[in-house]
Amino acid sequence: MALEVVQNDNGEGAKWVCDSSLDHKGRLPLRSFTGTWKASFFIIAIELSERLSYFSMAANLISYLTKVMHQDLTTAAKNVNCWSGVTTSMPLLGAFIADAYAGRYLMIMVSSSVYIAGLMILTMTQFIPPLKPCGVEDANCVHPTSIHKFAFFTAMYCLSLGTGGIKPSLESFGADQFDDDDPDERKGKMSYFNWWNAAMCGGLVLGVTIMAYVQDNFGWGTADLILTVAMLLTTIIFYLGKPFYRYRMPQGSPLTPVVQVLVAAVRKRKLPYPSSQDSFYESANPQARILSHTSRLKFLDKACLVVENEISEGKKPSPWKLTTVTKVEETKLIVNAIPIWFASLLFGVCVAQGGTFYVKQSGTLNRKIGNSFVIPPASIHAISAFAMLFFVVCYDKILTPILRKVTGKERGIPILRRVGIGMIFSIIGMVVAALVEKRRLTVAEKEQTRVLSMSVFWLTPQYFIQGIGDAFTLVGLQEYFYEQVPDSMRSIGIALYSSVLGVANFYSSFLIVVVGRVTGKFGSSWFGKDLNSSRLDKFYWLLAAMNGLNLGVYFLLTRKYSYKNVQRKVVVSRK
Repeated sequence: MALEVVQNDNGEGAKWVCDSSLDHKGRLPLRSFTGTWKASFFIIAIELSERLSYFSMAANLISYLTKVMHQDLTTAAKNVNCWSGVTTSMPLLGAFIADAYAGRYLMIMVSSSVYIAGLMILTMTQFIPPLKPCGVEDANCVHPTSIHKFAFFTAMYCLSLGTGGIKPSLESFGADQFDDDDPDERKGKMSYFNWWNAAMCGGLVLGVTIMAYVQDNFGWGTADLILTVAMLLTTIIFYLGKPFYRYRMPQGSPLTPVVQVLVAAVRKRKLPYPSSQDSFYESANPQARILSHTSRLKFLDKACLVVENEISEGKKPSPWKLTTVTKVEETKLIVNAIPIWFASLLFGVCVAQGGTFYVKQSGTLNRKIGNSFVIPPASIHAISAFAMLFFVVCYDKILTPILRKVTGKERGIPILRRVGIGMIFSIIGMVVAALVEKRRLTVAEKEQTRVLSMSVFWLTPQYFIQGIGDAFTLVGLQEYFYEQVPDSMRSIGIALYSSVLGVANFYSSFLIVVVGRVTGKFGSSWFGKDLNSSRLDKFYWLLAAMNGLNLGVYFLLTRKYSYKNVQRKVVVSRK
């Protein structure tokens, strides 16, 4: 089995394929559809393990900092926010390096090694006496040693560094296994994003339930050891899948063609717009994925406008003066994605409430099942994961086939319409959350106790609705930022998706500060010393209203959206 080299989708560099040789038309080699899914499942396995580790750490990090390292709540919250911010920002750097220089497969292997190293250091801080919080067993320990703090935070930021490489590269590498020129594989890629999120939900559920239970009842060291072994095993599984993978070689900086288009367009800005597309330049490479011209953002079209004597026989024109239609269209894709990214932030703010205020609310409610078992506050978050998992499967296996028959379209409904449907559910979820919180405040005013008689399962509707919204919007955004960016920037596209949730967390914190100060000037602040002195119900109503306005803007942005229009090659369908 030899490595074959083919022209990449932009007509530059190469794409490596571990498979049989190319056919005479330069297409990707045919392989069984089962073989494509086999490759993707090797990849999904490591995603399940990485998300299990991430959610296990993220869900209980503030508990570790306050209970084990004895930090005050303010310091602990600051450290959690800092770690979360770095972790959600690193994928942008990791994606750029993967797409431009390292390649996705190498980035995954290196980043997984860094991730495993971080987990191993965490495990050692619990079992090796000099690295333990107080160096030795001490029931009166209130100040961890400097070496423990150094080792612990080194380990945590190793996880951040590893996540930065794994998160964007792994998902896009899995989607790369599906050939866009093959109709069966295109449909398979649509299902792939659904199953990818199912694996993510599985990691979340296991992290906030079983691993949280292990941390509370068997110790942090036992949990860290389990996570280390799981990550090591799935990395080995990923490596064993190497013969089945398709590889895309790095092309250099993917931002260079975008800058070239902008420079060329500015240089030719005074030229009149042509009456036909015959004056536009396109590469005549038969193996390149050519994008069809679109009528939006016409000022960029001048970058591919051919002027007299600009093209000479046997000499390529300077890309800083004349670019192809495909490069212009790829630049349009980037420009079009920017407002979609901003319009998605408020949805991310709603998602952020599930891991913050919803969890705090659960801590004030009756979490008993039977006479003795008490649900950990963070475990209630598993409801949204279960809902998302259920609706992802229903969407893939039931709704999509029905929509394909009704609409006659391969995808069923457009990607951005799927995202918009999820945004509607997020608004409904905020309204339900506001009504439930209003009832909780009424009960708290009557009972005046730390833990109320009101059951924690009152939070089920808002978590369940959030899960439905995630099944539509989060999966849709993943697919959008992978599909609707230039092929050379797909890891960066996935990083842009991740950054929506990361920036949304910072945005949520900013809103809390601003709303708290503004409402404090006109009466009592909506955010008091505790939940019972706060008015989270009003904050939820505010988020519902803001998301309603944002939804209107979103529909205006997407009403005439121009999707990537690839001139498809004909490939024999696998039946």
